[in-house]
Amino acid sequence: MASAWGCFCNPIEGSHWAYHFSPILYPVAIAFAAIRTPLTLVTLQAVAGALVAPPIYALVRARSGVLAGRLAATVAWLYPPLAGLIFGDFHENGFAPAAVAWTVYAFDSERLGLALSGALVTLCIKEDQAVFLAIAGGLSAWRYRGTQRGAVAAAIAIVSLAVLVAFFALIRPHAAVAAAPWQPERFYAWGAPLSSSVPAEIAARLGFLLLIFVPLLFLPFRSRAMWVAAAPLGEVLLSRMPTTFTLGTHYAGAWIGYVMAAFAFAVRKLPPRRARTILAVCAGLCILELAVADPLHPGLNLRRPQARDVALGRFLRTLPRDANVATQEEAYTHLAAVDPYAQLVPESPTEPVEACLVLLDWSFPQSPRLQEYGAAFLAAMREGRYIRIAASDGIALYRRVGACR
Repeated sequence: MASAWGCFCNPIEGSHWAYHFSPILYPVAIAFAAIRTPLTLVTLQAVAGALVAPPIYALVRARSGVLAGRLAATVAWLYPPLAGLIFGDFHENGFAPAAVAWTVYAFDSERLGLALSGALVTLCIKEDQAVFLAIAGGLSAWRYRGTQRGAVAAAIAIVSLAVLVAFFALIRPHAAVAAAPWQPERFYAWGAPLSSSVPAEIAARLGFLLLIFVPLLFLPFRSRAMWVAAAPLGEVLLSRMPTTFTLGTHYAGAWIGYVMAAFAFAVRKLPPRRARTILAVCAGLCILELAVADPLHPGLNLRRPQARDVALGRFLRTLPRDANVATQEEAYTHLAAVDPYAQLVPESPTEPVEACLVLLDWSFPQSPRLQEYGAAFLAAMREGRYIRIAASDGIALYRRVGACR
């Protein structure tokens, strides 16, 4: 976000355009420029998650009344995968559930201009949404053929295909100058050996499906709209990396909007009294799942500020705004908001540190980058390549020996 109007890059991906088609991040960058703190991103993602509830309310209320609509909105707010998405890392996927739900609501209520606008917003989130909307648009164009809705659905499918072609044929090759393979391909390395047995792989995916559908009492499967959710669910279920089908990660953003829309369509086909009872049960099941399998990961992503957080913030404020410093993610997230020369310490212990300064928070040994690179950096110190120049509260700042600027 800090470099959105320049290289639009980060230390892991290089240019973000080499990985994903995400114009939605430019409006986010405007807000970030106005309030330059990571809390801006946290807040926007939370608001985006909450905005799933209004269209779900409207879809159910149209056929089952106000109370059922309110209960459906409550289920959306309590839905564990959505809660986990909001409180995980900031990612453009956090905007997808609301964008999809609003687009479906507008199309269903024949607000076709709003539906087209919602589809365009959804297409600006990530290139996989272009695949999903191309399928959804094609299916809806056939279902409503000969009508204005069918024409709008066909237009959405055509624009979605155009976005896919533009990204993979023009934008990504230009951004990925080294012509490296599309990085997300690593999720689908089907030719590689399985990390566990076939029964274990199947069991992991079945467990994931239970976690996402038990709180909804499997109601989405009673709606034909579930066919549209098949592609985004397939994206995560067919992956070789379990991160994609683990709740509390941003990958859930790909399918939540489609599943919740199918849920709303199924609920509103029920008799109103039965719908209200079932929705109350769903809300209870959501609460139960949050209690026993909380995807918010309390203590990791969501916790009260601790003394070491205060100490790290105080130490970071002593650094100049243009310090060429490498650090771990927990410090980098705050430092890079104001320092364009901040970077991450390497992920691999075999890579050298290129920065003039290195800042490490030894009071947080659970830091992934510290676990990956801490020993290698201590070896570099023993070899005399870096010397410590400041330390406080378990946080240390090191300077490279020799020419440095």
